[in-house]
Amino acid sequence: MKRPLQLLTFGSMIFGLLASAPAAVETYKIDPVHSSVGFTIRHFFTNVPGAFTKFSGTIVVDRDHLENSTVEARIEVASVDTRNSMRDDDLRSDKFFSAAKLPAITFKSKSWKKTGEDAFDVTGDLTIRDVTKEVVLKTKSLGFGPGMRGAMLSGWEASTTINRNDFGITAYPKVLGDDVAVTITVEADLQDLKALSDG
Repeated sequence: MKRPLQLLTFGSMIFGLLASAPAAVETYKIDPVHSSVGFTIRHFFTNVPGAFTKFSGTIVVDRDHLENSTVEARIEVASVDTRNSMRDDDLRSDKFFSAAKLPAITFKSKSWKKTGEDAFDVTGDLTIRDVTKEVVLKTKSLGFGPGMRGAMLSGWEASTTINRNDFGITAYPKVLGDDVAVTITVEADLQDLKALSDG
């Protein structure tokens, strides 16, 4: 009876240590080759699509409590692509994004609120043309797991709608709609692990 009791006690100690161990925080880097940043805006009566082809970002994930996660991203304005070079040049000009003077769109999250299974409202600061506004990204976690050659990946989808006038983009008010629908898909690569600090 003594040996089983010792094993039980030892097992309880190990379980206690594991239970009290800090959760792991995982850092993922957005893979632009397998991700996209798209948008649509009304042109007279039709929604016209576009995209940005150069962007980067980092997602810091607490797998045990995803609502503690954070994300930061940067989009290169000059990479705008609407499949029409004349229109793209117009978008890069001072009438729209002023790409030469203000080359980046940035987003930095401030909070994640769970809204359903694997779904979150990610609230953060979006900066366009040096104007910062708070926006909410409707975000869904698509999963975590191994990819090519065993690399660990995470997948995400996010969407939001912004009013371009809020960011000082007011050109062609009778031609273009005010609202811009943004759709983001992300595949991100695990970079490192670190212990979650107490604060």
